[in-house]
Amino acid sequence: MKCPRCGESNFLWARRCSNCGAPVRKIVRFTRPDRRDEPTDDADRQRLVALFERRLCNCLSEISGDRRPTAFHTEVQDDQSKGWKQLLDLIETAAAKRWEEFAPAAFMSLERWSQIITLPSTIGKLKAVRRFDMYGSSVVRIPPEIGEMENLEEFIPYTSHRLHWFPYEITRCARLADSTISTRSLYGNYKFRPPFPELQPPLPSTCGLDLEDLPPGRYGATSITTCSVCRTSITDAGLYQVWISLNIGTDIVPLLVNACSARCVSQLPRTPADYVSGPHLGGLSIVQPPASHR
Repeated sequence: MKCPRCGESNFLWARRCSNCGAPVRKIVRFTRPDRRDEPTDDADRQRLVALFERRLCNCLSEISGDRRPTAFHTEVQDDQSKGWKQLLDLIETAAAKRWEEFAPAAFMSLERWSQIITLPSTIGKLKAVRRFDMYGSSVVRIPPEIGEMENLEEFIPYTSHRLHWFPYEITRCARLADSTISTRSLYGNYKFRPPFPELQPPLPSTCGLDLEDLPPGRYGATSITTCSVCRTSITDAGLYQVWISLNIGTDIVPLLVNACSARCVSQLPRTPADYVSGPHLGGLSIVQPPASHR
C-alpha cells in the first residue's frame, strides 16, 4: 500500500507510513514474512501493530506545517528488560568472535527489539564490525562510544524514526562510507527543515552538575563525561553543547557536540552548503535554508 502523503510503499497492515509517519487509510490484510512474530489471532495482531507503532513519534510535526519547538526524547533505558540484557550478551559475543556484521534485530523478537531505546556504551567493543544494521529500531539516542567502532564502513539505522540526531563522535569512524538513514526523521533535514531542540546555555564550569545523572530531555543524554572534540574529561571543565550538520557516510545529519570549551567548539569542521552554517544552539530563532519537500 502506498502512502497518500509521500508515496512510499508500506506493508498492507501498516497504520502509519514507515517513511513520513502519515496515517495509512486502513488495514486491508495482515501479513508479515517474519514467522517468529506472525500473529495467530486479533489480540496478537493488535499487539504486533502496537510494537511497530512504538517506532513512531510526533516530534517533527512541521511535516504537517506546524512550526512548534522540538525537544529531546525523555525516555531512559530499562536496564532490567529482557531485550537490554540480550543486547548486552549479543555485543559481548560479537566482540569475542570478531563479527564483521552486527544486526541485533536478527536475533531478537520484535518485543525485545522494541525495548531498546538507546544502545549500550559497550558497542565500542565492536572493533571488527564493518556493517552495523539497526533497521526498524525504537532507539532515540546513540552513545558516543559508537566512535570507537574503528572498522565501521556501513551504518543502517533506516526506519528508526525516533532517532533524530547522532553524537558528534561518530565522525571518528574514519572508514564509514555508506549509510542508510531515514532523513525525514532528522532535525534540520533538507526536505522539511524541522527545528533543532534549543540547547542549554554554555557552562564555563560543570561544578555542581552531576554529569553521570543528567535529565535526557534537557541534555540529550543521561551522562556526559568526555569532550566530543578533544576527548578530555569534562569534569571540572565546561560544557558547551552545540549542533552541527556534517556528512556521515552518504547522508548529511545533525550531530550533537558536547565540548569542554569554546576553543573546542571553534575547532569544529565547516558545514556543507544548504545547511545551517557552523555550530549553533538550535531553537526556533535559527534560520534554516528553504525546504525542498522532495
